[in-house]
Amino acid sequence: MAEFRALNVTVDTGVEGDFRRKLGHRQVTVLSEEAWKVACANLKIDLPWTTQRANLLVSDITFSPGSVGRVLEIGEVILEITMETAPCDRMEKAHTGLREALTPNWMGGVSCRVILGGLISVGDTFQLRDY
Repeated sequence: MAEFRALNVTVDTGVEGDFRRKLGHRQVTVLSEEAWKVACANLKIDLPWTTQRANLLVSDITFSPGSVGRVLEIGEVILEITMETAPCDRMEKAHTGLREALTPNWMGGVSCRVILGGLISVGDTFQLRDY
């Protein structure tokens, strides 16, 4: 995983350069910075958020079952939240207990479908709203 200051998101491929490059309900994954910090604090570890392998990190937001069907607007990009991102076995390989720490309360983030593509840059404003 690599961090970028800006990236392009398209309706056809999701995050440009992502190996998934597919249509569907999981084109872009988004992680809450606060949830990541809580999971790491619970394990008394300090891991980079990219360990979760999410495409985007946002702050000052939490996700829940009520997030499904809502849209996340980041800069000019609009993402529809389609489902919870379930932590996978790779989290356990990264650190024992990490998968379990990310499991409750949607702490592993959300998966999204791209409604409107565009450029996302670090520092872009964002909002969660009804679709």
